[in-house]
Amino acid sequence: MSIGSRLYGAALALSLCLPMAAHGAEVAKTKAPTPVSAYELYRIYGDKTWTWNTGGGRFFDDGRRFIAWSNDKGKPSFAEGRWVVDDLGQLCMRATWTNAEGAARASTCFGHRKIGNTIYQRRQPDGKWYVFRHASVLPDDEFGKLVPMDTVSAKARELKQVLLSQEIARKGG
Repeated sequence: MSIGSRLYGAALALSLCLPMAAHGAEVAKTKAPTPVSAYELYRIYGDKTWTWNTGGGRFFDDGRRFIAWSNDKGKPSFAEGRWVVDDLGQLCMRATWTNAEGAARASTCFGHRKIGNTIYQRRQPDGKWYVFRHASVLPDDEFGKLVPMDTVSAKARELKQVLLSQEIARKGG
């Protein structure tokens, strides 16, 4: 194992253990973080909508399609693509995002680790770890923002139509 790999592993372990200080130093000493399996991630996200303050994303089981919309800072956009999970605890949304300025491909990934039955999450590659789901789920867990109903597709379709008609009008069509 290279020194870089060991340093990365040590940094990862430290970054996961720091949030545990509030739960007691003994827990952090006795349990090491482990990646959430692809199967577990599939069960968490499959056929769910992740609601965000500025929109949301839908993780369809069928074809692992991903559809999203956002209205961040008054700039509406929509996304179409795919979602993937792996046994390293990673969920990635690979999609083309379209707004009034055009379209661009983006890949957004989140890492997931477990200590006991608590799941931690961070935006990859360098976000801060936070509790995604407590062992006993709490009302403000990010996990609670995953809902079974599709609250995204209709809004994404609407934005797609609006943005495409704006594009046509700009081109003089």
